[in-house]
Amino acid sequence: MTYHMIPGLKEKLTNILIDKNLIKEADLQKALVLQKEKGGSLSDALVTLGFISRTDLMMAMSEHLGIPPINLNRFKIDPAVLKLISKKTAKHYKMMPVAKMGDVLTIAIADPLNIFAIDDMKALTGFRISPIVTTEKDINDAISQYYDEDTYSTIEKIVTDMKSDDAGIKLMDSSGAAGAEDLTKIAQEAPVVKITNMLVAEGIKLRASDILIEPMESELRIRYRVDGILQEGKRPPKLLHSSIVSRLKIISDLNISEHRLPQDGRFKIKVSGREVDFRISVLPSIMGEKVAIRVLDKAQATLDINKLGFDQRSLEEIRKAADKPHGMILICGPTGCGKTTTLYSILQLVNSPTDNIITVEDPVEYIIDGVNQVTARPEMGLTFASSLRSMLRQDPDTIMIGEIRDFETVDIAIKAALTGHLVLSTLHTTTATGSIIRLVNMGVEPFLITSSVIMVAAQRLVRKICSQCKESYHIDKYVAGKINLTETSGKVTLYRGKGCPACLGTGYKGRIALIEVLMLTPKIKELILAGEQEHTIREAARREGMKTLRENGMQNALNGITTLDEVVRVTVGDQDLDTV
Repeated sequence: MTYHMIPGLKEKLTNILIDKNLIKEADLQKALVLQKEKGGSLSDALVTLGFISRTDLMMAMSEHLGIPPINLNRFKIDPAVLKLISKKTAKHYKMMPVAKMGDVLTIAIADPLNIFAIDDMKALTGFRISPIVTTEKDINDAISQYYDEDTYSTIEKIVTDMKSDDAGIKLMDSSGAAGAEDLTKIAQEAPVVKITNMLVAEGIKLRASDILIEPMESELRIRYRVDGILQEGKRPPKLLHSSIVSRLKIISDLNISEHRLPQDGRFKIKVSGREVDFRISVLPSIMGEKVAIRVLDKAQATLDINKLGFDQRSLEEIRKAADKPHGMILICGPTGCGKTTTLYSILQLVNSPTDNIITVEDPVEYIIDGVNQVTARPEMGLTFASSLRSMLRQDPDTIMIGEIRDFETVDIAIKAALTGHLVLSTLHTTTATGSIIRLVNMGVEPFLITSSVIMVAAQRLVRKICSQCKESYHIDKYVAGKINLTETSGKVTLYRGKGCPACLGTGYKGRIALIEVLMLTPKIKELILAGEQEHTIREAARREGMKTLRENGMQNALNGITTLDEVVRVTVGDQDLDTV
């Protein structure tokens, strides 16, 4: 069969792909037409048309050209090597310097057939070039990682400029005596605005849920909570503290001259073309004002019940409970375990033009179209209980209460559930069965619990294994038996992340939810009415099919979604008493 090929390098590429049956002649012709119309390389045209993936293209070229492949995400590049090729050159030729030995410079290149780029590198650097092949995505990621200027080195430059500026912006630490007018002037100066924006943007880049700005004795500690774990950034000088806090107060519409009392507010800024909401809390400490910023990035939030990571059985039970016309659904767990996100997801599930949905929260985190959301203001007398009374006069179908904290709130909520409303709320307990005992301890009669509560769910968040550095390993049958992991083979296969630039060396990227769902079946209701203890109710629920948080997590570990260490970390305590 004769192929219509153009001579030279493209002929090599097409021969490789056709010989390996990765593309057909018809695909080649379409790609050549697209290349002629749009320009660019033939490989780009093949990928654009979907005839081949970048990874398959890379492996095919590596095998047939005898050029080894590399995954740049798992490789640490020496800063001295990076200086041999500029960022502009790397982007232009789609290549990255990887290593230098003697007079040989090893470069990773997306198109190893581009001999002109390799010749240019030889002329520019004066070294002999040894190419290795990688994907264009890996090249772009590596350029962003290694060539983009570090946030904190930029801050250091700005501080140096501010100190040497003839105009002289007067920087003071928290002990410096500055009036409100001075602080306002400092906070509105361009360098301070830029530094504050950079710290916030760094948090968004890291996918942080919280940013903590904490004054120390001689430094300013910046920490980011990423996937539930705090990680420390580099420490800017203490003299920036007052300026940054003042800037944050100004954009949050807080009292800039108040340093003795806690303050709460919120602000919104545009980052990378999208608006991101932030909730801020300022707390006076002996070292100065400590700032906690909650990042409410809708681009990172998942308000879809199907995408939270729940197992199929739990998902079906949540849907079944949400379909009920009235009753109470409770989500419990410690602070930061995703309870509010789950409630929002259930609201999205039931949200329709035919329903009147009202929420009272402290504060409102995400604004949902079609839902009437109220912010509780206890200092003004607008508590959860008083808000709930007013809401019931608004003819609601579904009510969400941010948190049940006292008997007054739970009493009104239960009455609302009994009188034809679907009520959603959260409770601070560790297990689903523990919530029942908590309600009893708050003064709720058992017969009211069995009449109003439909479902109680306990939740935790575990970190997911990074997909780019995931690897498998085995544990023996004895160890598996100790943690209630059983398989037919002699060894159990589990997974973990080795750590790579994509996950900042942690081995984890992103989080999913573990959940245990307690449905109030007739048997469970009997035990509640009889005043049985928590462990008795728990054992009965498990016999009826309830999967505990530990069991749910172990299944995710076997499926390669999270690690055994993560499951044990978030379910430690009474979960260790689970028996199968």
